[in-house]
Amino acid sequence: MTKQAHILVFGAGKSATVLIDFLKKTITQNNWLLTVADSNLATVLAKLDSHPGTMGLQINIEDQEARKSLVKSASIVISMMPPSLHYLIAEDCLEFGVNLLTASYLDEKTKALSQEIEEKGLLFLYEMGLDPGIDHMSAMQIIHEIQSKGGVINSFRSHCGGLVAPENDDNPWHYKISWNPKNVVLAGSAGARYLEHGEEVTIPYHGLFNNEETLDIPGLYPLGFYPNRDSLSYIPIYGLESANSFVRTTLRYPEFLKGWSGVLHLGLTDHYHVYQMDQCSIAAFFKLHIERLALTNWMDSLVEQSTHEAMAAHFLEQLNWLGLHDQDTLLPMTQGTAADVLQFLLETKLALLPGEKDMIVMQHEFDYQIDTVSHSLKSSLVCIGEDDQHTAMAKTVGLPLGIAAKLIIENQIQLSGLHIPILPQIYEPVLAALKSEGIEFQETQS
Repeated sequence: MTKQAHILVFGAGKSATVLIDFLKKTITQNNWLLTVADSNLATVLAKLDSHPGTMGLQINIEDQEARKSLVKSASIVISMMPPSLHYLIAEDCLEFGVNLLTASYLDEKTKALSQEIEEKGLLFLYEMGLDPGIDHMSAMQIIHEIQSKGGVINSFRSHCGGLVAPENDDNPWHYKISWNPKNVVLAGSAGARYLEHGEEVTIPYHGLFNNEETLDIPGLYPLGFYPNRDSLSYIPIYGLESANSFVRTTLRYPEFLKGWSGVLHLGLTDHYHVYQMDQCSIAAFFKLHIERLALTNWMDSLVEQSTHEAMAAHFLEQLNWLGLHDQDTLLPMTQGTAADVLQFLLETKLALLPGEKDMIVMQHEFDYQIDTVSHSLKSSLVCIGEDDQHTAMAKTVGLPLGIAAKLIIENQIQLSGLHIPILPQIYEPVLAALKSEGIEFQETQS
């Protein structure tokens, strides 16, 4: 008798909502089981909603005994935990012979397990969300198609961003939080490396958000972008050693990038210096922080930095939105860093309100040649969320994971080893299933 399939999900946060809904539907159709474990039991139970065949559990993921007990009972594990905790789950999956999926970047510690994963005939599939994830799959499908026609790709640019939907864009940042706010605070802190016209370009953290180029997406206001991490490492992965330009970027509205450059100028992402903030208002923190850094003429400095007074005035409006002069709201911490305060402000001041929608935008740009004839291709995706819970972010991060889990259990993906989704065996069936869920790219050629 075939063992009943059992899907185990660790994590029930913002990005897991649509994944859990998809898996609830899937287990009903197939008579499978679903367990979701998270540190917040109330969140798990609310998302499972007593659905037949499901179980919600509270867990401290660092509790080895509890974690192992769950993993060994599963057919496949999906980890939606913070990246630093994936390795614990990976070790357990390896020990008990269980396949593993996650949306996070593949890390060096997990790479060291590659041979053992292969020897045990397991599939560990990383970078299986939106970015990284859908970006890999959609790009590789086009790359392989061009190469199959004898084409040589000279330039590749890939852009992706989580934004607020136009109808709910009502603040001077032109941004609202639809994913982990800590990741927004930390974004870009490692700087970026990419290839431009045959030259390697390295941009440090404080210069990352000064790019004034914009991207035109049909039907949308022009979007700004900044280079994302180390693009160079993906050149051999994508098989694009022929390219003279290769860059992966993050999309934001231009006003956000200008404002975030100001945030860095004021040291608001600093996570080293700890302030004592018992009964401290937002305004009092700003005053304390500015005084500590001796930024007495910080507005004059911003005008000089931006070379445009209107830009500095807009940044002041953005700071006011976050609470620069808010003497009534007390910070919910007795001590913390500027980054901790910034995270709190993003969570509270830039939150998606009930019923509001987010938006995911992705675009790949290719310049290539076939038989000395030059071609350009753009492939674009725009996805609007349903509401503040069933967001476009949750949909595009969660669905690839859920679809892949289903395909693996059904033996429609028959691979072993440690992978990211760049192989046709993975991206062809997953992209087809995403299309049926309304996630589809539109192409234009010239």
